[in-house]
Amino acid sequence: MSSNMPFGFGMNDPEQPFDMAALGEALQQFGQMLSQAPTDSGPVAWNVVQDVARKALQSTGDPVVADAELRAVIAAVEIAHHWLDDACTFPEITVAAQAWSRAQWLEATLPVWTRIVEPVAKQMQSAIPMEVPEEMQAMIAPMMGMMKQLSAVAFSNQLGTSLAELAREVVSASDIGIPLTEEGVIALVPSNATQFGEGLEVSADDVRLYLALRECAHQRLFAHVPWLRARAIGAIEAYVAGLRVDPDRMQDAMNGIDISNPEALQELMTSGLLAPQDTEEQRLALARLETLLAVIEGWVDDVVATATADRLPAANALRETMRRRRAAGGPAEKAFGSLVGLELRPRALREAATLFAALRSQGGTQARDALWGHPDLLPDAQDLADPLEFIERSQAGDE
Repeated sequence: MSSNMPFGFGMNDPEQPFDMAALGEALQQFGQMLSQAPTDSGPVAWNVVQDVARKALQSTGDPVVADAELRAVIAAVEIAHHWLDDACTFPEITVAAQAWSRAQWLEATLPVWTRIVEPVAKQMQSAIPMEVPEEMQAMIAPMMGMMKQLSAVAFSNQLGTSLAELAREVVSASDIGIPLTEEGVIALVPSNATQFGEGLEVSADDVRLYLALRECAHQRLFAHVPWLRARAIGAIEAYVAGLRVDPDRMQDAMNGIDISNPEALQELMTSGLLAPQDTEEQRLALARLETLLAVIEGWVDDVVATATADRLPAANALRETMRRRRAAGGPAEKAFGSLVGLELRPRALREAATLFAALRSQGGTQARDALWGHPDLLPDAQDLADPLEFIERSQAGDE
């Protein structure tokens, strides 16, 4: 690793002498940013995250949910409950349907984002280059402490921006496929649901009903499979725990930063510094996470397809649109992924839906839903690639 100081101070570079004027200017910029730093020296300034996200949402518009929109959501959820009773074996959860603004989605999901993001931020902070000449260590130690605080502020600013972008895309509480609330809720984001239906030539009522069906199916699953919520968050945490920042790459990136530009650190955070490690442990963690997401989404896909059969003519078009959206991810999900090294992609969604449909066709909804009776019953990645073999093995086990 190079022993040059980051941010262009050039401690050991004879062609770039130490510039006290640049240091003074940097300290002024640092002072402004340090006023936002977390007081507990944690890796994320959550007050900054919330403030940045709220301002970003206000700047682009966050319509207040009208009473008529709430009534429409409640009506759609009531129909969804009725249809799902015939499509799956899990009963409805008895919570009031909600219609959220984008800011309300942000507020409701922030505690779970905290669990997911904190380990990533710690990795970013611990990777800040600390290699300095021995004779300079005492003098530069306070500066490096400030660097860690600044990295927390920069990361927090970028996280706030990314969560605001996600808030503009998600259509419901469960849209990302994992339980983002600490307790079960049923909620749609009407302004985003309207965006989802644009260009589909499908009525707003049909779009709302389809999204309500997906939301209610997700929430029934997480409510009645007691181990699933912990398993989903645990799979994410296991994957995140294996993420690492390349110190050499971090050193090189920081050497090129313009110290007079406070936004430079934020740009650095989204430059892909966090990358999955090419280790067997990390590959297995990623495979477990992607497979679990695919199984969850595949089950929801089949349940909703069953519920809408012969009832909602637009369901096939909406189903295909949702499948493509979940498999590819929107711009906000990709931006969030580049920041935290995590893409919540159910890559084998179609395969999982095919497996659940085959189980249902042979044994009915009871056989399909019985897979959620124990974690060991769920298909793995190999099973999704060969669903017929999995079904034959499952049936042999039952016998």
